Amino acid sequence: MSIKNNLEIILNTLPEEVKLVAVSKTKPNSDILEAYNSGQRIFGENKVQDLAAKQSQLPSDIKWHFIGHLQTNKVKYLAPFVNLIESVDSLKVLKEINKQAEKYNRIINCLLQFHIASEESKFGFDINEAEEILSSPGFKDLNNIRINGVMGMATFSDNKDLIHMEFKQLKLYFDILKKKYFSDNDDFCEISMGMSDDYPIAVEEGSTIVRIGSSIFGARQCAI
Repeated sequence: MSIKNNLEIILNTLPEEVKLVAVSKTKPNSDILEAYNSGQRIFGENKVQDLAAKQSQLPSDIKWHFIGHLQTNKVKYLAPFVNLIESVDSLKVLKEINKQAEKYNRIINCLLQFHIASEESKFGFDINEAEEILSSPGFKDLNNIRINGVMGMATFSDNKDLIHMEFKQLKLYFDILKKKYFSDNDDFCEISMGMSDDYPIAVEEGSTIVRIGSSIFGARQCAI
């Protein structure tokens, strides 16, 4: 089935208010253009170098989401154009995003990444760490970033009850932060959860952004 057909099938399963990020990592520009020509405008990449290269070669109205682990020394390459950094997992990274955004007179949208999976992971806040950052004096000085919500990845599992529980946990974190820190801030409205295998569950549990790659573009292409 074509990329266009795959997109149509997925979009027909999504509520109108849920945004679709087409995860184009490892995919050639020709595949991205096929999706673009079918109407898709939001794409996600997990490697800074790949994203910067694609951005320079593809239509300027694409909204690029960065979804991978972000090192501070790579932020400068995204700062001129990135629409949303979904994977903020430390105050250090937030400060660097703010610093680089200021250079370009931009406000960069960010999501706080939480570790909700039962699998071991190096990346992602727990709720106490996130609250510590949001309560800190240093956070209040970050005028060139905008916290739009939260992001998380469920355990890679066939256990639907487990996946439901993990997505419920992320929704709970969102609700806690919204009430305590962003109650008057309409920009804090996004819950990015759900990928090709589990996005219907994520939507049931309140996702506003789903990140889908293989169901659109086919299996990941590995470098030889």
